[in-house]
Amino acid sequence: MADETVLRQARTLVPVLYQLSRVMRMQGVDEAGLGQLPPSELEVLRYVADAPGVSVSTLARDLGLHASNVSATVRALVARNLVRREPDPNDRRAVRLHATLDAAHGSARIEDAWARIFADAMADISDEQRAELADAAPALGALAERLRARRASERG
Repeated sequence: MADETVLRQARTLVPVLYQLSRVMRMQGVDEAGLGQLPPSELEVLRYVADAPGVSVSTLARDLGLHASNVSATVRALVARNLVRREPDPNDRRAVRLHATLDAAHGSARIEDAWARIFADAMADISDEQRAELADAAPALGALAERLRARRASERG
């Protein structure tokens, strides 16, 4: 259980990280020339790209979404040629999801657009603040991984 100091630090970080996440979700996709890609599709696409061969049920469980919602999102991504379904070699009734080459190219364009958006904003802050942000990247990555692991263990 977190002590009061850690809780106070978390209360300072949470709104900032939430705001940053929201800005990033709303920007980047259009800038990358991919048109309207809803946040749910982007989240599913990123997961599939990071875990090739994932099943819909695992995807739904790990993202904390209903399987029917994930299935609808996957159908939309398949229609956009961003995800492909392949039969599970061990169970022909099941499918495994894979990102397409279009998705890989699109993801690279999104990440490049996000980097440019960040760079433009970072150019307006001090050298010291930029260094602090860069220094925080490993800790933020570790925090994200811990949150993912905790969520996965809670879900089963």
